[in-house]
Amino acid sequence: MYKILIVEDDATIAGILEQTLSKWGYEAHAVKTFDHVLEDFINTSPHMILMDITLPNFDGYYWCQKIREHSTLPILFMSSKDSNMDIIMAINLGADDYIVKPFDLNVLLAKITALLRRSYAYQEVQTTLVEYDGVVLNLEQATISYESNSVELTKNELRIVKLLLEKAPNVVLRADIMRLLWDHESFVDDNTLTVNINRLRKKLEALSLKDFLQTKKGLGYFIK
Repeated sequence: MYKILIVEDDATIAGILEQTLSKWGYEAHAVKTFDHVLEDFINTSPHMILMDITLPNFDGYYWCQKIREHSTLPILFMSSKDSNMDIIMAINLGADDYIVKPFDLNVLLAKITALLRRSYAYQEVQTTLVEYDGVVLNLEQATISYESNSVELTKNELRIVKLLLEKAPNVVLRADIMRLLWDHESFVDDNTLTVNINRLRKKLEALSLKDFLQTKKGLGYFIK
């Protein structure tokens, strides 16, 4: 079942879209507040987004750009703005299609079907992301991002961060981390783990995350 995130501040329109998409076999989720659209996107992991332009605080163009930093999933803009400039701006900022309000639901459904078919017919579903307190881990690209900056991670660093984020804010024992890395056929002893942790800390510091990775002396590590 394809998941579709609806970013629409008109509650009536959002409700109609949720009902219609559910009727047609989609899993629809409408954003309720509009300060944390990126977090909603990451937590929902949709296959597609329906995006209004005029939104509280930040407009659809802004959120489209933020989402494009992490994913190439299809984004369809819905707006009463019908000038060529608005449509061109939306496409240039990463939109895949545009529909003008008021629109026929059948036309919208046809556009959704076409975009999903083009996007997923020959590839698997979208990039897996893990988010924690504004920090975004991209498992497919092996990067970690914070405030629009990102660094690349090695395979072991990626596995360590993923485990720590999944368990945060609890402590993960050194033995558990080494067991995880050994399961992936990496040669890891106690000294090798320390080297990986130190290298990872330097990369996090480069993202202004100096105290993000903490040590519990004699036990292991945790995300603050």
